[in-house]
Amino acid sequence: MTKFSDLGLNPLLLKAIAETGYETPTPIQAQAIPLLLQDKDLLGIAQTGTGKTAAFALPTLDFLLEYPEKPRGRSARVLVLGPTRELVRQIAESFETYARHTGCTVQSVFGGVNINAQKRALHAGAHILVATPGRLLDLVNQKAVTLKDVEVLILDEADQMLDMGFIHDLKKIVAQVPKERQTLLFSATMPKSIADLAQQFLDKPVRVSVTPPATTAERVEQGVYHVSNGDKLDLLFDVLNAPDMDRTLVFTRTKHGADKVVRKLLAKGMDARAIHGNKSQPQRLKALEAFRTGACPVLVATDVAARGIDIDGISHVVNFEIPNVPEQYVHRIGRTARAGRTGTAVSFVAEDERYFLRDIEKTTGIEIEVLARPEGSKVDLLPTPDPNERLYKPKGPARGTGGRGGQARSQSQPHVQGKGKSAGGRRHRGNGAKGKRKPEGARAWAP
Repeated sequence: MTKFSDLGLNPLLLKAIAETGYETPTPIQAQAIPLLLQDKDLLGIAQTGTGKTAAFALPTLDFLLEYPEKPRGRSARVLVLGPTRELVRQIAESFETYARHTGCTVQSVFGGVNINAQKRALHAGAHILVATPGRLLDLVNQKAVTLKDVEVLILDEADQMLDMGFIHDLKKIVAQVPKERQTLLFSATMPKSIADLAQQFLDKPVRVSVTPPATTAERVEQGVYHVSNGDKLDLLFDVLNAPDMDRTLVFTRTKHGADKVVRKLLAKGMDARAIHGNKSQPQRLKALEAFRTGACPVLVATDVAARGIDIDGISHVVNFEIPNVPEQYVHRIGRTARAGRTGTAVSFVAEDERYFLRDIEKTTGIEIEVLARPEGSKVDLLPTPDPNERLYKPKGPARGTGGRGGQARSQSQPHVQGKGKSAGGRRHRGNGAKGKRKPEGARAWAP
């Protein structure tokens, strides 16, 4: 069995890993870390909860330790992009945890907070900058940060960034980072748009996939209730009152829908909080902390806001409205059954959502169990639909897209120039180290 000590990581990183209680790397870590230590570009396909943050954070910190160089003012040596505030905060916290003995500095920038405070924080520069694309471009345009010193570029949750309409922002950012760099792209799914993005941004990448695309977490027990839209709120209250409901994440399609669900649950005496794009950053942090500690047992979220929620104790996921994109279903239920635990995911499916359920079952290759009415519930469930019934995709705007204009598949994608690479070893601009690794025994362990 592979251990972290077998991967060739810097001793200072191994010390931090040991302090977290980890000994054995997850499959994505065991496969990706050795490749990244060889300075390869990487396309990683891994669902949430598989440990992919450490898979890119550890070898990146190893690089900074091997080639110590203080970052210049208003610049960063490593740039990590994520789609949401919550994910950016989570990634930054992970880097800080693993870098605790190294002296490497980490800064994070995202919308919803005062930009002037972020400008001041970036004045001295940082080894690692974690950012949402929109806020990063705002800072670049205001000359608060430059991307000319980036040596490692990491795109996390790339499929979600495309779904949120960040494609043009990503291209603007990539155009400003040096061509000679290491690039890592991680995605939970592998649609054609991600393959196209990898072809543009990565140079001869190796591909690591620990879970086939659009498969669901193995330890998640899944079920479905067929119920009319008008009865969903009553059914939700009954489901949440079950004795085994410990900490539940409820998904709605819209921000308005999330607020409505919370109001109805509060009116029935059940504590619940909402998290979505219209909430301020302090409101989001307060709701997440209450949910994380168990003070609030129910968190109602939209898909966009839920990205980056990394809470091990989520026992149940409830799809109050089932997503219209199968991959989004995979993302949602992956919020439970984390850190080796089991979990349960239930979906409420109205008549006009049956097409989406069948699409999910077809894509994931499973038939989701139809559940009986919860004990004590008076809600009348709909009959189980005939599996041979011909269903048609509902007309009108796609449900559950949202974000910044949806996925920009039809938008033009201008060519992004490839980047040069040295013949072997890790790329580095300073200290004469470009193009080759230091000899054994000559590692510098403090930046």
